[in-house]
Amino acid sequence: MGLLILLGAFAFGVVAGVPVAFAMGIAAAAAFWYEGFPMLITFQRATAGISVFSLLAIPFFVFAGEIMLHGGIARRLVKLASALVGHLKGGLAMVNIFSSMLFGGISGSAVADISALGSLLVPVMKERGYRTDFAVNVTVTSSIAGIVIPPSHNMIIFAVAAGGGISVSKLFLAGVIPGILMCLSLAVAAWILSVRHNYPAEPFPGWGVVGRAALDAVPGLMTAVIIVGGTLSGVFTVTESGAFGAIYAVILTALYYRSLNWQGFWISVTGAVRTTAMVMVLIAFAGSFAYLLALYQVPELLSGLLLSISENPLIVLLMINVILLMLGMIMDMAALILICTPIFLPIAKDLGMDPVQFGIMLLINLGIGLCTPPVGTCLFVGCAVGRIKLEQAMRSIWPFYLAIFVALILVTYVPAVSLWLPSVMGD
Repeated sequence: MGLLILLGAFAFGVVAGVPVAFAMGIAAAAAFWYEGFPMLITFQRATAGISVFSLLAIPFFVFAGEIMLHGGIARRLVKLASALVGHLKGGLAMVNIFSSMLFGGISGSAVADISALGSLLVPVMKERGYRTDFAVNVTVTSSIAGIVIPPSHNMIIFAVAAGGGISVSKLFLAGVIPGILMCLSLAVAAWILSVRHNYPAEPFPGWGVVGRAALDAVPGLMTAVIIVGGTLSGVFTVTESGAFGAIYAVILTALYYRSLNWQGFWISVTGAVRTTAMVMVLIAFAGSFAYLLALYQVPELLSGLLLSISENPLIVLLMINVILLMLGMIMDMAALILICTPIFLPIAKDLGMDPVQFGIMLLINLGIGLCTPPVGTCLFVGCAVGRIKLEQAMRSIWPFYLAIFVALILVTYVPAVSLWLPSVMGD
């Protein structure tokens, strides 16, 4: 009965429009009350959920991404990508995808990726003869790279949700190849559609232009090198790397590029504070919610249910993927990481899957959810940037879904895709 109260109160809150964080808190409080526990336990478990030192990295990561967004870095990365791949068939689509790969590795945010690159590239693509829905779909689906390619604050959330026993450094390394593979799959899909619709190719600007664009963009790319390299080398902790990365981003954009003014700085600060507050409240109440899920043995119950259908690991992993994809369509990513990790990670480990591999699989699944209705944040932002209706974008987005599914299947069933780089760098 307590489990029904927990899940029922949570579902009612979500349907009623209560923010997910508060829906989890109210549901946890109701379940604690039913079990006869003091209400104080709800807040004790909440504060315990955010009393983790590595979570301090999240505001630094978010702030660095905001500075990159409002400090002109995105424009320089677009120039570099344009010089490198713009001459291919459907060149601007390639520029869009590889700009997302570069910027995503700095910002770590899919929404920031769309806001920065979509506002730059979607209007240009429309002017050059690309269909609006094609431009929007390329922008939306390639933004997932920011979730998988390090540094990503979602990886830190996953590490915390997993109980703190997973190395963030290994997660960073594990996301590199899947992120690149995802972008290459999207590039192939974009090229096929560009050939089919005879979209234009931009003239090759020459190696001199490529070199100048690279020199202009490299200082911005160093932000990711500082954060990821500092963590992997052991010179900094994840939190310290985030702090140094944020400081470097401010100095770079304000003093070197001179593209960050006081207004942009204030927008970056307020945006980082708002995002961090939302994430921390979510993590806090998810601590109480996850405690009750463990108390009611939900992971064991769900594991028994899945294994009663099939004991084949391939089938069970497929069912987990389907469940995650469906949940991603109706809930926010950060909330799902916190809820689903303690439920599905034990099942994946029982099947022999490495927790790091599961983390990348989880992030890709939930990243796809950001691009699918009815609660696809990235899809809505992309349609707003492109000024088209959701229905128009959905009619032609399926080739890009298939491209991401290729990467998802490889990550799920080929461990080396996500684990080879951590094993090599770890040695």
